[in-house]
Amino acid sequence: MRMSKMVGRRLKEDPKDAVTVSHKFLLRGGYIRPVSTGVFSMLPIAKRINDKIENIIREEMNNIDGQEVLMPVVLPAELWEESGRYKSVGPELLRFQNRNGSDMLLAMTHEEAVVHLLRSEISSYKQLPAMVYQVQTKYRDEARARGGLIRVREFTMKDAYSCHESQENLEEYYLQAHEAYVKIFDRLGMNNVLSIESDAGMMGGKVSHEFMAICDCGEDTIITNSDYTYKANSEVATANWIYNTDEEVIPLEKVHTPDAKTIEEVADFLNISQEHTAKAVFYVTDEEQLVLAVIRGDIEVNEAKLKNVILNANLNFANDEQIRAIGCEPGYASPLDIDFEKVTVVFDNSVAKSINLVAGANEADYHYKNFNFSRDVKVDTDKYIVADIATVREGDLCPITNTPLQITRGIEVGNIFQLGTKYSEAMNFNILDNNGKAKPVIMGCYGIGVGRAMASIIEQNNDNYGPIWPITVAPWEVHLCALNPKKAEVKEASESLYNQLQELDLEVLFDDRGEKPGFMFNDADLIGIPFRVVVSPKSIANNSVEFKRRGEKNGDLVPVEQIAQKVAEAIKAEYAKF
Repeated sequence: MRMSKMVGRRLKEDPKDAVTVSHKFLLRGGYIRPVSTGVFSMLPIAKRINDKIENIIREEMNNIDGQEVLMPVVLPAELWEESGRYKSVGPELLRFQNRNGSDMLLAMTHEEAVVHLLRSEISSYKQLPAMVYQVQTKYRDEARARGGLIRVREFTMKDAYSCHESQENLEEYYLQAHEAYVKIFDRLGMNNVLSIESDAGMMGGKVSHEFMAICDCGEDTIITNSDYTYKANSEVATANWIYNTDEEVIPLEKVHTPDAKTIEEVADFLNISQEHTAKAVFYVTDEEQLVLAVIRGDIEVNEAKLKNVILNANLNFANDEQIRAIGCEPGYASPLDIDFEKVTVVFDNSVAKSINLVAGANEADYHYKNFNFSRDVKVDTDKYIVADIATVREGDLCPITNTPLQITRGIEVGNIFQLGTKYSEAMNFNILDNNGKAKPVIMGCYGIGVGRAMASIIEQNNDNYGPIWPITVAPWEVHLCALNPKKAEVKEASESLYNQLQELDLEVLFDDRGEKPGFMFNDADLIGIPFRVVVSPKSIANNSVEFKRRGEKNGDLVPVEQIAQKVAEAIKAEYAKF
């Protein structure tokens, strides 16, 4: 490809709205251009990279017996009504009506579509296991699109769906898919991707993993220990919390705490640590069911964990009127002496296992000292739930090694789920087993965001001047720069070398524009091709050209007659690393 013919221009200045490294370089390097918030067009450079990413993904999906299909982006609402997600998913699902007044949607994921497809094609256990995948456009009406391709509204995703007769077979295949994902991210040149336990969220299922590209701009919080033997998304992470269990249990004592509503105010007033308090946090579900979460005062409620405990209900904070309706006083609330029939009460382990906590008295300006769960909660065990609903903090102890946990940031570049029968049961996707009995298909799903992968590769492979593309996804393999091509000897040598490299089946970007060296090299850095050959009047006078690797300051002078073979060998050696 000659740069004089290539569509797309480089920008000298950093765009004002680019807050991440990848967003800045993708705009400056002529890869993408915004159409609207969270929606981008790809220019030729980005399309070449995008295609290479997709091809690597396809190869690894095919290696685990995947079969490629293609499903529509626009779907009838009735499919999502079958699964129950049409109303449960919020405004991120873009709904509209067609010209006939039928409710439609833009698919943000394709579980319903794939069940609709496969239930007409698979009817017997003899056809299982089976996996189909697609590389398709999706739309998610993100409230806060950000970071260029990291969080967008329209995006390309590889989504795969596997079907199984048994849970055991799903678990076996899940491990194969997990290994395929590890290979994909290795081949894409991501140098630090963690597979972590995660919350299934709206996708459903009990087991899921996210693949996190570690980088400072990541919007996901990851909890790990120092050697990564423990790693989990903050939504499911747990810790070896220490509870004050060594004290003697002493009687409840009602104390006056005027104007002390917050945990900080109560702890200061009573001259105690926040670890010796219990706080009550009230929520209400979409069905107007009140939920009371009781947790130690120094720990925050993890709402993702709480949602899972109460079967994935959506949660909003309750108002004062709703709180008072069950006999609690806002700011002074606790589970003491309330009607457990009117509220779902969830106690965190930090309260259930601690001794002599300070809790609200359900009366303005009063608290109880010495609340003890085992003594003071006087209702049957089926009236409440005890569970881990705590948010892990940096420095909490690892549940495996008992060493301090640390918090890092990452970009979710892939996810895999054991869906089970969530969709097959709801949508009547059944097979006949070996006894001729109908049973729902057990499913798994596996996703990778292609554009987000491109951005994440940049986040992990860059310097101050631009991306440093891994050879496996680089737009071209070698960048040929001709300095002052108006000079006959430079033009002749560079044109000859361009032809030689192409004859060796190498991908070459030839900068034949005749720009000044500084301008040309700045563009080359923004394009980020792994290898660069520079033909200049000075080097040609010595029958040599400069050969260097992107990211290295100095290159080597190589005789003209040897350069083509040297480039080919260097590229071959680079591919061998992957």
